[in-house]
Amino acid sequence: MKARAPLPDDKDMRQLLALLTENLGELDMSQLGSNTSINHDLDCDGDDAAELMADLAEQFPIDFIDYDAYRYFNSEGYDLFRWRRSEDRRASIPLTLGMLHHAIKHRRWVTKDIEALPPETRT
Repeated sequence: MKARAPLPDDKDMRQLLALLTENLGELDMSQLGSNTSINHDLDCDGDDAAELMADLAEQFPIDFIDYDAYRYFNSEGYDLFRWRRSEDRRASIPLTLGMLHHAIKHRRWVTKDIEALPPETRT
């Protein structure tokens, strides 16, 4: 079992956790860390993921420069074209709370920068 990186205690993280609870239901906050992935650990995919990210973009002033949902989330239902997409676009990359917090703090999503950060520094 991976160790949890602590969550920052700031307004942005509290808003993010409230948004996650609103979209995904009640969460066990004691089990969450910066390296908790919303797609793999919290099972957020498909329409739920699309709604969550739309709500995130509405609530926070993030410039999603090169965000690609296929990197993190599976499509709703059967995805006929999944195997035609490159490996990095098959929902295999964890999208962590730390990555989302980083995007909120910096007000931008640059995939190579966010994914290059070690999990414990993605805030």
